[in-house]
Amino acid sequence: MKRHYILILTLLLAAGCQKLDEDPKGNLTPGTYFKTASDLDAAVAAVYLQLAVDAAYANISNSTPCFGSDDLTTDPGLNKLGFRLFDQLNGNSDADGRLNNVWQGPWTAIYQANNVIANYEKVDATDEVKKSYAGQAFFLRAFSYYMLVRTFGPLPVIDKPLDVDARPPRDSVSSVYNLIVSDLKTAIDFLPASFPGAPGKANQLAAKALLAEVYLTMAGWPLNQTTNYALAAEQSDAVIKSGQYTLVPDYAKVFTTNNTTESIFSLQFNVAGGLPQRTYGASCMPLDEVALNGNSGWDDFYPEINFYLNAPKCARTDATFYTTIKLLQPDKTYKLVPWNSTATHAGHPYYKKFRAGVGDGIVETGNAILSASPSTNKTLDIVRYPMVLLNYAEASAMAASAPTAESYAAVNQVRRRAGLPDLTPGLPLAAFRDSVVQERAYEFAGEFGIRWFDIVRLQLLPQILAKRSNLENPVSPAVANNPAALAQKYIAPIPTNEMLRNPQWQQNPGY
Repeated sequence: MKRHYILILTLLLAAGCQKLDEDPKGNLTPGTYFKTASDLDAAVAAVYLQLAVDAAYANISNSTPCFGSDDLTTDPGLNKLGFRLFDQLNGNSDADGRLNNVWQGPWTAIYQANNVIANYEKVDATDEVKKSYAGQAFFLRAFSYYMLVRTFGPLPVIDKPLDVDARPPRDSVSSVYNLIVSDLKTAIDFLPASFPGAPGKANQLAAKALLAEVYLTMAGWPLNQTTNYALAAEQSDAVIKSGQYTLVPDYAKVFTTNNTTESIFSLQFNVAGGLPQRTYGASCMPLDEVALNGNSGWDDFYPEINFYLNAPKCARTDATFYTTIKLLQPDKTYKLVPWNSTATHAGHPYYKKFRAGVGDGIVETGNAILSASPSTNKTLDIVRYPMVLLNYAEASAMAASAPTAESYAAVNQVRRRAGLPDLTPGLPLAAFRDSVVQERAYEFAGEFGIRWFDIVRLQLLPQILAKRSNLENPVSPAVANNPAALAQKYIAPIPTNEMLRNPQWQQNPGY
């Protein structure tokens, strides 16, 4: 009960990693009987662990289907085939093996969470203790299903342990969302307001913030349940009025500090314990750059050229993008060149905000790179407070059919922290909503598919492609100029291995 949560994750790492190459449905066995609160603690920690490994959300592979967005692109060559295919809106069910990570991590967490939910009441502990753990399991199951349904569409709704040989059918998207909403409401009822001294544990406000995001998504494609705007605003407003979270004054420090005042839900990492976070550091470092310790960049991801060029001029933009490339010379000094120099092979800006980690990614000065590492201890912030503010701004305006004073106040908090003036008063509803969506694009640039899922729920691919530079990885005209084909690219294909395990399933249209 008193063990530090990160320590629990570290202790469970070896056991968790041993199962990652197995068929995820191998976890659909009858529930393990938990006898003590310590057993329950370890079981819930294992659910978090399934989301925090390389085969889930510990590296940029988790965003493979999101590379159709304008805030993510990749190298035209190298070993980036999976990223590149989705960047070209030409993804397939193999995707260089990367798509399996997007599928497997959340599913494994769902199976683990089901085991907890089926058995928590048997534990010898108080109802308050049991519910605090069960609430986390409900939250994590909802989160995992939310990531999966937005990516892959219809899914089997599995809310209890099943036999290993079970092959359930895919259920409708609305059925999946019904489970997500139900789980989050239960989590809100079960969870405490906070877990002092245990960063990373989902609390009641994290569940409300995620439920608000879910309602906002349900108001868009494919469900288009616009009555959910009011529910999204209500849940966001509850988090805002709690006063528990505030914006970090310096945007850059959000990405060099763990568990800040705006971190509502984040996954925790521990390099020393064998649980590194590998989205920061070398992953977003140009291949052209070599640190003095000999490590070079992986060149996995960076923004599209026009996404950078269209960014608002502000302190947030300065902290977000990396535009001067450091090229190591034979005398161990560095030549500084602009991002679009012919001396660089990619000719793109990169992300500055993901470079440093917490001092363990890229360590550099203005004119030298002292060291670089692909492994960092940086937390992965999945829900940050500005998301709540911007969700409230959009949802409250849409629910009222016009932006309210409170809608403006919420978006303007985010803009002021960015170094931008307040949004123009008196905007029509559509213009206000577009402004908030644009604010989300740059507030969360490159983060965890947030921009891509906005593009999906609002069906923005035609507008995104219209702004795309011809210097990017090319999109086939047969897709770009064909509305029916383009409409099929909002969801990803089911991975090949999973289709082979479930021959009764139909692959998603267009794949």
